[in-house]
Formats: sequence, structure tokens, C-alpha cells
Amino acid sequence: MGKRNSGYSEAGLRRIRDVLARHVESGKIPGVVALVSRGEETHVEAIGTMRHDGGPPMLRDTIFRMASTSKPVAMAAAMILLDECRLRLDDLVHPWLPELADRQVLKRIDGPLDDTVPARRPITVRDVLTSTFGLGMDMTSLGTPIMNAVFEQGLTPNLPEPMPEPDEWMRRLGALPLMHQPGERWQYHIASDLLGVLVSRVTGQSYETFLRERIFDPLGMKDTSFHVPADKIDRLPPLYAPDPRTGEFIVWDEAEGGRHSQPPAFQGGGGGLASTADDYHAYFRMLLNHGMHGSERILSRPAVQLMTTNRLTAEQQAARYDMAVNNVHISFGQGQHGGWGFGMAVRTYRGDYAPIGQFGWDGGSGTSTYADPDNQLTGILLTQVGASVPDPARLFHDFWTTVYQALDD
Repeated sequence: MGKRNSGYSEAGLRRIRDVLARHVESGKIPGVVALVSRGEETHVEAIGTMRHDGGPPMLRDTIFRMASTSKPVAMAAAMILLDECRLRLDDLVHPWLPELADRQVLKRIDGPLDDTVPARRPITVRDVLTSTFGLGMDMTSLGTPIMNAVFEQGLTPNLPEPMPEPDEWMRRLGALPLMHQPGERWQYHIASDLLGVLVSRVTGQSYETFLRERIFDPLGMKDTSFHVPADKIDRLPPLYAPDPRTGEFIVWDEAEGGRHSQPPAFQGGGGGLASTADDYHAYFRMLLNHGMHGSERILSRPAVQLMTTNRLTAEQQAARYDMAVNNVHISFGQGQHGGWGFGMAVRTYRGDYAPIGQFGWDGGSGTSTYADPDNQLTGILLTQVGASVPDPARLFHDFWTTVYQALDD
């Protein structure tokens, strides 16, 4: 770290602010809250407004829909159950998730739903935690019968229809064949929502209650939950999904009366949390501190190591690589991380400014959250502009470039 301040140069910190301000001044990003911390020093910028046409300013305690950056946080519940031997990595899941017993698997990914073979083996806890249980959001297979069924059944968030309550969600999931054999291939997203159902059934508590008691409250994450209560709703900006053709700011989700204004039927670990920069900072710092928060242990050191290091084999990795490299026209270049741990990306090769070992994830609502053990650094970037246009992805890239160019030791 060196004897100087935080290991950031003053000029470097100014550049972070200038680049963020440039994005806001472009008119493409109404407002942003960014937090960078290193060691004991934390630097926060809140720029712009909550609405694209003005209104209240973005503030350090503005609440954001975290979207897929929910995944790394929601995963912690499962790690506690592993620590306490209430789950084992190679336990079969069907005692808790009987809907997933005796699976059929599609013969080919684009085939009819009844053209299947029996699964070679049952689904394990490990398959769910690594996102390899056999079903997921496969953006390279849009328009296939199985992906159409996933959408039609309301198994993913952000569709006009909200997701049903967990038992009904499981019933619908259990009616579908798997896309791949259990453990064979990494697939995005659905495993993270499935995890919440598993945690709830193992503990006999709602997913949110267990997360609150074991993660949110001990870490002081007072503004993190699956909905925003009425007395805080004025701190939640609208979520925009700009029209890709015209750039017009279409409100995808209003704060009052919107998706986050009421407790949801389904508490989705894949994308359902609302939170703040400081709450997320507390969580990622706990991971950097090997599971400790002050003098209190939240997760064991090995649990954190498992979550935050690559868990995929070369074969499983192929799909993960595909998503990074062949989806740039959809994701506007998510950055090439390489690996995946439990619930989060892990850099296994250097594809940009961040070093190998950095872990975290991005959210389709304009959120980006990573920690870097090498530099003892956490970065959190929060907007509410959806990835219907490239602007939030470009903002992410510029934020991380400036965070790393500002390092000065």
C-alpha cells in the first residue's frame, strides 16, 4: 500500500470524477453514484439527478435496483449453509427440490421439448451453485423451443408478467426438460433464482429473512432488500430502458407503484435486490477480509475462497467464454473475465485493466460491482439506465479504466 494516503493519485481520482461527469453531461446517463475504496480509505462520487429530466440529485444513499449484481450477494446464504453442514456440495438436491428429480435432457438445444434422453445423473448442490445444473438463460439460443418456454412460463424476471411464488415457479421449472446434462455446461441466471428456493426450503425461512438475519443485519446493510418500503421509496430513481433506435428515455419501472414498491411473490437471488453503494461496499469488503466484518465472522475463509475463485472446468468454461466473446452485440462487450465462482465472475486472464483474481458482476439495470484482492480494492458503480443501449456498458468500462489508472503505488 505504501506510506502515502490510499494508493490513489489525486490526479487519478480527479479523472474518475471527470469521466463520470462526462457521461452524465452527455445526456445519456441521468445520474450516477460511484464508490471506490482501498484499504481504509473510501471515495464516493454522486453526480447528476435521479430522473433524466432533472428532479432530486443522486445522493450517496440513493437506492438502486441491483439486478444481476444481486447474484454475488444472494449467494452468501448458501455459503452459510455449507459452513454449518446443513448443505453439502455433492448432496443431491431432490430431497429439497423434488420437482427436479428424474430429469429429461434435450437431445439438441434447438430440438422439440419432447425429444429427450434421461439425465445421466441427478442434480447436485454443486451444480446449482456453479450455475451448471442444466438450465439457464442462453443468449446464443434465443428463439429455440426451450428458451421460448422459459420466457412463456415466467421463469425469468423483467418480463411483463412477474415471476410466480416459489412453489409454482418450481412446478413450472420441473415441467421443462434440461438443456444440458447436469454439471456439463455453465448457463446464466436461472440457478441463482433456484438457489433462493433451495435456501428457503432447507432453512424453513423465507430467503429474505435468512439473508437479513445472517448477512444484511450483521453487515449493517440496512437498505438492502427485495423491495423498497414506502418510507424509502423517494430514494429510488426510476429505471430507464432507453429506446435503442431513438435513445428516448422510456421508464421501464417507476419507483412508486413499480416492481420494487411491494414485496415480490418471488424473492429472486438472480436479480431482485435493491441496495446502496455503502451496503454493497460492506459486503464486498467482508469478502476481501476473508469473511470477517470487524471482529465478527460472517463466512468462513474457505467459503469465501470457493465463491471468489474459478470453479469451472475447461469444458464448462466454453459457454462462459461464448457469452463474453460472441455476445458483444447484445451485451455491448461485458468484458472478458474468463471464469465463474459461485454467483459471480472471476478474472482468470487479463482482458483489460483489472488483474487476475478480481471478482464480482454487472447488472442489466446499470450496476457494476467488483472487488480485487490484489489491490485490496472495491469499486461500485450505480445508475438506473438499462442495457437496452450501449451507454451503461461504456460507462462501466470507463469507470473501471479510471479506477485502475488512478492506482498510484
